[in-house]
Parts: sequence; structure tokens; C-alpha cells
Amino acid sequence: MHGQPLAAVTHLSILSGDTPDILAGAVWTLRGMVSNSRYTTRQELDRLNAVSPALGRVEATCAALIPIRKSAAWWALAQDERRAIVEERSHHIDIGLHYLPAVARRLHHCRDLGAEPFDFLTWFEFAPCDVKPFEELVSRLRETDEWSYVEREMDLRLTRSPG
Repeated sequence: MHGQPLAAVTHLSILSGDTPDILAGAVWTLRGMVSNSRYTTRQELDRLNAVSPALGRVEATCAALIPIRKSAAWWALAQDERRAIVEERSHHIDIGLHYLPAVARRLHHCRDLGAEPFDFLTWFEFAPCDVKPFEELVSRLRETDEWSYVEREMDLRLTRSPG
């Protein structure tokens, strides 16, 4: 973990759309939006889409929410320089493909929403039998050149409540 932790909570609600009434009593709130893929080529996107599972699978009762904030140095780079770090040097997409379809993932962008504490919220879902591959995935990503630009990260592990 990099940076200050979030306050401990006993449960997490994932909400879509504008929900100000519900947010009023929250211990903390993280906001993000699903956006276009920014660092993938058409070929990579097609490969990802062909094997990426949907979120909400019955067997995927384990989840991880990993909010990340990258450094000012990252955001000072041009788009093509960030792309080179993400894929040509770090092989982020190829690493992720190795763990599909066991691990479902959705990236939420936060940076353009204003004063959010993170730039990205990454949501992962996987079955209990895939905990070890998930841990390997996260470990491999944290060893990349790209990760040297992360200045704040949380790693929240969750289990879906029955019902």
C-alpha cells in the first residue's frame, strides 16, 4: 500500500449513476467512470474483448478494489510515452490476458471528475479457486516499470454477501 489508508468499513456498496442521498451517510466515497480504452491498439482490444468475462458471475464471489493515483511525472508524459510504458516496457495488457477469463476486471477513470483522491479505480472479480492466480497477476503488475509512477494505492479485498 502506498499513501494514507481509507477508514475501515464493514461493507461496500457499488452504485451507478447519481446517488447523492445514499452517499450522505457514507464513511468514504470513491467515484469513477467507465471510459474508452486509452492505451490499447485495436488488435489488443479485440483480444481482450474475446476472452474477458462479464462482471457479476455467480461463482466470482471474491473481489478486489484497487484505487490508484499516479504521479505528476506520469501525467506530464505525452499519450504515446505513457502507452510505451504501459505496453512496450511493462507488458500490462499481455500480463492481464494471461489471467483471463478467470479474473474479470473493469477500470474506472477518476482524474477527469475533479478533486478525486485517485486517478483510477480498478475492480476485479474472481472465484475463490482463482485467488492465487489473482495474487500472481497483481504481483506481476506491481513489478513493472509502469508501477514506479504509482504514488498512492489501496488494496481492498472483498467477499460478496449471500443474497
